Amino acid sequence: MRSNSCRLKYAKRKPHQLSGGQQQRVALARSLVKRPKLLLLDEPMSALDKQIRQRTQIELVNILDQVGVTCIMVTHDQEEAMTMANRLAVMSEGQIVQLGTPHQVYEYPNSRFSASFIGSTNLFDGHVVEDEPDHVFVETAELPVRMYVNHGITGPLGMPVTISVRPEERIALMRKPPEGAYNWGRGRVTNIAYMGGYTLYHVTLDSGKVVVANLSSLAIGEIDSPTFDDEVYVRWSASAGVVLTS
Repeated sequence: MRSNSCRLKYAKRKPHQLSGGQQQRVALARSLVKRPKLLLLDEPMSALDKQIRQRTQIELVNILDQVGVTCIMVTHDQEEAMTMANRLAVMSEGQIVQLGTPHQVYEYPNSRFSASFIGSTNLFDGHVVEDEPDHVFVETAELPVRMYVNHGITGPLGMPVTISVRPEERIALMRKPPEGAYNWGRGRVTNIAYMGGYTLYHVTLDSGKVVVANLSSLAIGEIDSPTFDDEVYVRWSASAGVVLTS
């Protein structure tokens, strides 16, 4: 009885009396009632606040799975695209730059544009000095050491390339110089942004390059975390980088 009463209450409301999320649900129900084979959505969540948008995204994904309708959605919200899509198409100037699953597009971008557009990343420019099937070495003026990535690219020596390193817990901050002859740099903390579950550190290297490290706030609380203007070293593993040739 309580559920029916609640439904009757909403049934008597005028369109302008509905919240943004309720209006979106009604619009979705109207579009699905005739069981279309293809549903086209153009930024359907753009007018909703973050919490309602996240709930509506999950509801929409579940409804589409239950109804079995193929959906093509246009969005400029990368987080929304990663949450809802089975396949992503990154587009630039009307052309598809990269097509794949959210995991493929995020972890293995095929260009600077794709790496920068989906999520955030650190980009290092350099040139190839050694290329083998299982690794590549790149020299860059932005670091005092070579960059080492554990996959090859089959490119000529001297070829200009860019290496993408995502900031999410892949870049470590250290007080002391790291061991090894690759994938590190020295700098100073120039900005700290506490985001709740994680903290963003901006480190300006000796070369002037700014590196962003995304560290778990819980982990930071357990170590001697750096603060503004502290000298630190940034370091990442060979598996953290992806070589981009375009």
